[in-house]
Amino acid sequence: MTIALTQSDFREHIKDYLDRVTDDNETVYIARTNGRTATVISQEKLNWLEKAVSAREDSLDYAIARDQLIQQGVIADDTQAVESDDTYWNQFK
Repeated sequence: MTIALTQSDFREHIKDYLDRVTDDNETVYIARTNGRTATVISQEKLNWLEKAVSAREDSLDYAIARDQLIQQGVIADDTQAVESDDTYWNQFK
């Protein structure tokens, strides 16, 4: 889930928002002056994002990072499940 709030609201309730980031895997967007925005995410989420960005797309590291990001709701799961019917299994004969 995503939370958007003002800088003063974040400052006033920083502990609560940081708990939501680390405990509930929330992303917090903080509106600042002059149309600027800051974002707070957990260290775990940042680590998986960095791993996905730095890995080759066809590597195991990328696949693991992508799965973690899907589980966390950061990216959508755009894979299609394969039907386990006779047509599927017959291709291996």
